Amino acid sequence: MKVALGQFAVSREWEANVETCLSLMAKSREAGADLLVLPEGILARDITDPDLVLKAAQPLDGPFVSKLLDASKGNALTTMMSIHTPTPDGRAFNVLISIRNGEIISEYRKLHLYDAFNMQESRNVNPGTEVPPLVDVAGFKVGLMTCYDVRFPELARRLVLDGAEVLVLPAAWVKGPLKEMHWEVLVTARALENTSYIVAVGECGERNIGNSMVVDPLGVAIARAAEAPALVFADIERERLAHARKVLPVLENRCFDVPQLK
Repeated sequence: MKVALGQFAVSREWEANVETCLSLMAKSREAGADLLVLPEGILARDITDPDLVLKAAQPLDGPFVSKLLDASKGNALTTMMSIHTPTPDGRAFNVLISIRNGEIISEYRKLHLYDAFNMQESRNVNPGTEVPPLVDVAGFKVGLMTCYDVRFPELARRLVLDGAEVLVLPAAWVKGPLKEMHWEVLVTARALENTSYIVAVGECGERNIGNSMVVDPLGVAIARAAEAPALVFADIERERLAHARKVLPVLENRCFDVPQLK
């Protein structure tokens, strides 16, 4: 499976962001990618206006997603991204969607909200309540996580026990002391401890680190972006996955079950 990592800085205007997404989708198709992963919260961003997630939120049948669905018709590229959708109580969900051939094929509402490092995602966003479904892409089973989820190893393990071979992680990882180190350590750990590939795509720009990466099942980073907008490609290899799970059978050797949701 060929994966594309579409790293960019999210604008305040959804119209500009959808054009960026359409361009990345077109370039990924031209390169023969099976899967394109985009960052978290790509509908709109303004670091001076934390309430923009509410003011800019759109339903999944709104103009932002509709334009992407139209562009996805007639080809096999699967595109994954996170956007904010409105809720009946005047708040929002942070929803990771997968689209392919004109349809939304999966939805995941972010479980772990980023209430850490002096930030409070839960101020505007409601948490999800369900473990995300696996998505079939080019013969691989793909598990879904969003940003802060990567700090909770039980979710990644649950997805892998459900059958995930690849983990996808759209993110908007905020800059700060040691934060780039946290990102690399956590992404690598989730891949290595689960003998799974992980495709982690971060927003870049004034507030966020970028640093998108693909890590293989033995903890080797096989593709990276820096701090600027980029479109990076990597190959997911079934032989590498099988080799890792043979020489490092942690999934067979484990002694503990994964706890259920509270």
